[in-house]
Amino acid sequence: MQGIVVAGTHSGCGKTTVTLGLLAALRKRGLEVQPFKAGPDFIDTGLHRLITGRPSRNLDLWMCGKQYVIECFKRHAENADIAVVEGAMGMYDGESSTALLASTLGAPVVLVVDAYGMAESAGAVVRGFDTGMPSSLLFGVIFNRVASESHFKRLKDSVKKVPVLGYIPRDLDFEIPHRHLGLVVAEEAPIACAGIDKLADAVIAHVDIDQLLETANLRKAFCTYSPIPRFPDSDVPGFRAKIAVAYDKAFCFYYEDNLDLLRQTGAEIIFFSPLSGPQIPADADAVYIGGGYPELYGEALSGNSTMLASVNAWVRSGRPLYAECGGLMYLSQGIYDFNGNFFKMAGVFPFETQMNKRGLHLGYREIKLEGDCILGKKGENLKGHEFHYSGIVNSAETKRIYSVSDRSGKPLADEGYRLNRTLASYVHLHFASNTAIANSFVKYIKEK
Repeated sequence: MQGIVVAGTHSGCGKTTVTLGLLAALRKRGLEVQPFKAGPDFIDTGLHRLITGRPSRNLDLWMCGKQYVIECFKRHAENADIAVVEGAMGMYDGESSTALLASTLGAPVVLVVDAYGMAESAGAVVRGFDTGMPSSLLFGVIFNRVASESHFKRLKDSVKKVPVLGYIPRDLDFEIPHRHLGLVVAEEAPIACAGIDKLADAVIAHVDIDQLLETANLRKAFCTYSPIPRFPDSDVPGFRAKIAVAYDKAFCFYYEDNLDLLRQTGAEIIFFSPLSGPQIPADADAVYIGGGYPELYGEALSGNSTMLASVNAWVRSGRPLYAECGGLMYLSQGIYDFNGNFFKMAGVFPFETQMNKRGLHLGYREIKLEGDCILGKKGENLKGHEFHYSGIVNSAETKRIYSVSDRSGKPLADEGYRLNRTLASYVHLHFASNTAIANSFVKYIKEK
């Protein structure tokens, strides 16, 4: 098993572009590549999958803990030729930084440096990042937005001790479309095959892939750990719950591990589309509606009246449903988009949701359950994150069963809206944050 971590000096330095370029170049070399993403990100993982054909996994030390992160990395990387981990923010940013993740895995780091408007000063930048890196894990530098070969020579000559692996040209003309939560999701095919091929060719032409592979191969035994038991098998053996998962352009934010943990406890995942499907699948035992961009597809979602009626009837009949973020918005009376247009939704909860251009809710969240529910028993703690621009408006009182705090322990407003056997929240939970979640989910389904 071999792998590398792609880190950046700061957000916006080109880390995702370099990561996607390396993934594409390695695939073009005929290698099986397993992608990973540091932290709680859904969009980058989708782009990784688009290029490699393999689900990308989130490695989050705060939500999942050190042991799970190491086990997850080893399990999914062991049947690939190489693993590539895309970092988050700047290399040292945050308590659970990319540097800490690389150190935890023992993985060599490639540092991405934005060279725009800089030449010899690059040496000082790299030296500073190398000084703070534990155990000399920083093994290479890739410069982004390099103007010319002469520019690259000045950059390279300024760097001492750390190998310079190459660069990405400034005139590459490669860009991934953005919107309010970040990059456009993979489900909308934001990168054409020709664009991916162009990016791969640029990396092959300007980055020393052989040196990168040689370094990764020399450290292929880097991930030492004590094996830990897998999450417990199902407490309801023989019961095969069918969970209908909403999946389309409007709803595509899921941790792949959440679905795997449900499968491990005996669930069968079946997918349906709130955008185009006529109704919830007839053979479903429960429904899971994740996050996404329902505000961008408000007209289509609102126009699918048979699906809205199906969802409303499902909740009123007392059948299990769990929703997060965009899923909560879909269960509301309706969504006001950024332009103030209103689109009617499923009408389950007695409130509406509204997009706010300046109202970003962002951060880790710790949840304490104040009542038994599909996710666990009263008193249990779960972890996740929030990332949304919308908020609840015109709300009538609705029962809430989450006590919420941020990463520092600061109390936040109660969450977790419950009606009959439906539970919805703005918090994206990682099911690996508590070994009981997946089992509780399936057991709750059986308790009809």
